[in-house]
Amino acid sequence: MSTEANIAALRRVILEGFGDGDLSVIDQLLAPGLEEHQSGVYPPNAEGVKKAISELHVSFSEMSYKVEHMTASEDMVWMHVKARGRHTGPLGAIPPTGKAFEIDVIDIARLEDGKIVEHWGVPDRFSMMQQLGVLPRPQAAKA
Repeated sequence: MSTEANIAALRRVILEGFGDGDLSVIDQLLAPGLEEHQSGVYPPNAEGVKKAISELHVSFSEMSYKVEHMTASEDMVWMHVKARGRHTGPLGAIPPTGKAFEIDVIDIARLEDGKIVEHWGVPDRFSMMQQLGVLPRPQAAKA
């Protein structure tokens, strides 16, 4: 597949799968033997990705993703994405805060024959927890 087709595949997974919650996109574009390397996705395969998407949409409303930067080389695609949402449902043991967040996410995917066979996702969960008020924000240094 071309690098443009590979970029389009990862873009659809992010925007339609994660953003819209359309799990059929996951079935279409993730290989059955996907190796998922993102922390917190269990099991680390396509079923785990679908479970993660479903859980995100329970915990957060107003979910949106915007691709800020992307590049590809042969079978690899890299994307910098802005993720936004509002914490309106439980997040594990954390009750809803009603607060909005915006974080950076780095996604890297390796594709074979138009399907994602490996994925690394690095969402800035630390910043999200600070924005939700679960973790303290760092104080500015005093001069």
